Amino acid sequence: MSRGQVRVGIVEDQPLFRDMLLTTLGATQDITVVAAAGTVAEATQRFTASEPDGCPIDVALLDIDLPDGNGISFGVQLQRRHPTVKIVLLSAHNMMELLLDLPRDVGGWSYLSKTSSTSATTLVQTVLSTARGRTVLDPALVEASRPRPGTAVARLTDRQYQVLRLLATGLSNPGIGERLGITEKSVQNHINTIYGALGIEPDPSFNPRVRAALTLLEESGIPES
Repeated sequence: MSRGQVRVGIVEDQPLFRDMLLTTLGATQDITVVAAAGTVAEATQRFTASEPDGCPIDVALLDIDLPDGNGISFGVQLQRRHPTVKIVLLSAHNMMELLLDLPRDVGGWSYLSKTSSTSATTLVQTVLSTARGRTVLDPALVEASRPRPGTAVARLTDRQYQVLRLLATGLSNPGIGERLGITEKSVQNHINTIYGALGIEPDPSFNPRVRAALTLLEESGIPES
């Protein structure tokens, strides 16, 4: 996929929020919104309109709760039919752990909370990062999370934990380096060490950055207020 060619489909049943997504993403140079729907039935028709030539979108932005189904089931069906399509889930509630329960034959999913990720920049960067094969976890929820005692994530150094959390929010190595004030080479060294600490072995069938992000999700929790 070349830069500037990220085609997005939106499934959101609330008209006002759907219009906000359309306006925000439609104003982004690197994104084209090619379809928008309010139900699973409507999305099924619009997202498969070009078959058998292929799916007309690269990323599906899906609300989880829909009038005639849910975004998770629809996303699984869509991706099984079109494996190159990436998924960004949206929810009004903290349901990020649902990513851990996805079937193993699907991948390339990200999650944003409607209540915590209110930044247009976060939305755009999540869509672009997901299109490039990364799993993006909601930055605000990642910031609020803490590693569970006794886990591999809890045994990381402070700097490794910082790098892992930024990786999980979809930042590239240069982006992580800029955020932390360290070189890109230092970032990669930290990431390699993190992979070893988390037991992530080289696997051509699974992106190690995705595996690291999901491990952070699995081994962390948000403290009760």
